Amino acid sequence: MTDATTIDPSEAAHFGKLAAEWWDPKGSSAMLHRLNPVRLGFVREMVDRHYGTQRTERRPLVGKRALDVGCGAGLLTEPLARMGAAATGLDAAPENIAAATVHAEGQGLAIDYRHGSVETLGADETFDLVCSMEVVEHVTDPAAFVAGLARALAPGGLMLLSTPNRTALSRLALITVGEGTGQIPKGTHDWQKFLTPGELEALLQQAGLRVIETRGLSLDPMKGFVLSNDVRMDYLMAAVRA
Repeated sequence: MTDATTIDPSEAAHFGKLAAEWWDPKGSSAMLHRLNPVRLGFVREMVDRHYGTQRTERRPLVGKRALDVGCGAGLLTEPLARMGAAATGLDAAPENIAAATVHAEGQGLAIDYRHGSVETLGADETFDLVCSMEVVEHVTDPAAFVAGLARALAPGGLMLLSTPNRTALSRLALITVGEGTGQIPKGTHDWQKFLTPGELEALLQQAGLRVIETRGLSLDPMKGFVLSNDVRMDYLMAAVRA
């Protein structure tokens, strides 16, 4: 365990203010609710591929420990628990952890929610699945953050990340349109802090990991958000120990 942290206090405060509306599909987190099914599809596909589970298995993560870093109020953590994992959710904003705990209890889910950063985990505490969705662009030191995620990954484990790409399209879609029209809370994104797939892969390699899959998350006019080969707006990445 270390006293160092990659948490940006201003970012934590920004998301903490949204805590009460995390679970409202029409509130300030509406965009996350639209994204979540697509992210979960990627999670399930990678879990089945990595662990050899079948798509028909309802609880493919039974016997596995899962960590969701930057969990918010648990939009991804709860499905991980429903898939059978012993789930831990970690977030920089205490308001989010409070909202997540209350919601999980209401769903009858036993989830270990903690306020803090990945650096606060014990050195001997590792997880079979480590997820961190739309978080790396909000930390003070992406390299140190990714290294912290890598330390938390058990031997033979799987890491899943998502983040916006630093392109003209992401600036237009997420900031000019998304934040400009109120679909995304204003001040959520700093385009300069977005990482390209090449930059994120380099950080993962530095941390001793190997990327096994990169998939784009794009907007289809008819279907909404979909997984695709177009990584210009946002992308998901799966990695394992090198």
